[in-house]
Amino acid sequence: MLLFKILSYLAGYVTIALPEDCLEKFINMATSRGIFLWGISGVGADRVTLKVRLSGVQPLRHVARMTRCRFTIVEKAGLPFAIVKLRRRKTMLLGALFFVMALYLSSSFVWFINVSGNKSISEQEIKEVARQSGLYPGAFKPAIDGEKLEKIIINRLPNLSWVGVYFDGTRVEVKVVEKVLPPHNNLNAKIDIVAAKDGLIKQILVLQGQPLVQEGDTVKTGQVLISAAIPPPQEEDELDNPEESDREPQEEEQTVKYVQAKGIVKASVWYEGYTEVPLVEKGENYTGHEITKLCIKIGAKEIILMGPRDVPYAKYDTRADGKKITGWRNINIPVEFIKVKYLEKVDYTKTYSKAEAFRMAGQSAIAEIEKDIPSGARITNKHYEEVKIAENENMVRVKALVETIEEIGTEKPHPLS
Repeated sequence: MLLFKILSYLAGYVTIALPEDCLEKFINMATSRGIFLWGISGVGADRVTLKVRLSGVQPLRHVARMTRCRFTIVEKAGLPFAIVKLRRRKTMLLGALFFVMALYLSSSFVWFINVSGNKSISEQEIKEVARQSGLYPGAFKPAIDGEKLEKIIINRLPNLSWVGVYFDGTRVEVKVVEKVLPPHNNLNAKIDIVAAKDGLIKQILVLQGQPLVQEGDTVKTGQVLISAAIPPPQEEDELDNPEESDREPQEEEQTVKYVQAKGIVKASVWYEGYTEVPLVEKGENYTGHEITKLCIKIGAKEIILMGPRDVPYAKYDTRADGKKITGWRNINIPVEFIKVKYLEKVDYTKTYSKAEAFRMAGQSAIAEIEKDIPSGARITNKHYEEVKIAENENMVRVKALVETIEEIGTEKPHPLS
């Protein structure tokens, strides 16, 4: 229907009026000659109006003579008549053409430059490099090579790992990604390895530092596992040798050595979870039926281009997506195209047996626990059990337990560092 209206406007059409008593034979003869008529309506005084394209007016005059039914043109509409009116107003036509040309030419230049993604590098520094490469407010867009510009900016700013230049009308978006430099590793730093979680030590491998726990020990979060402080080696008792004991003590005093502790500490870690599942579940489901409405919003007025005016569903969800026409300079164009989807929903009720609800609750509780388990952990045991609070309640409550073996050591500065 929309396409027909557009084609009719481009070709031009007229509204004619004729007596009601000859309408039937007039329409029959016009239709037999391939002349399409539409928009038939009464206007009173036994007269009716109907619409016909401009190309069908001349053939209709022959139909009128043969049916002895005279008609009069009461309205003219469409592009051909608009052009005729504009020809009579040459100044207005020239002004409109000048405006269109000025709008087109202005859209061929860059007026706005936005920079995003930068943190340590200033926006002004990136814009200055872009300006030197030919991108600046007022630059001619066809003369700008986006790919070449990206390479120039990366070469001149070595702290950038990626640059993207995007054109959107008169606006240019320069998106950058800065290089992530590795943290400075101070080999002289005093670092302890501490427990990131509670657990039972299963394996400890010390590469550097002093171990403070051993396999089989239970540790708490924050407890030091491998210390950065290495005590001096203990000397053997020399009391059995009197001559040695009479010697003066050594002047050099052995001190504690500090290092950056390194090692691997694996422990058994336990995770708990809790889930409830009702024996009678009520909710809403999507039926799979949906309808789409397209409309254009001009200011506060909304015009439906496609789709129903009223939603035929009793319950539904709405998902809308709108696109506004980009403004030009300080001119805001209040036109927005809106696409709205209506998804039908229905109520449902589902009943579970106690065994089904127990299984579902257990699986759900374990699934929630597994979201918190790190990727490198190895699950060694899963278990869940029912938690009873009251008799004959319409709810199954489940407590789940998952055991893993995982690396729990994490670095922490030594207190004396």
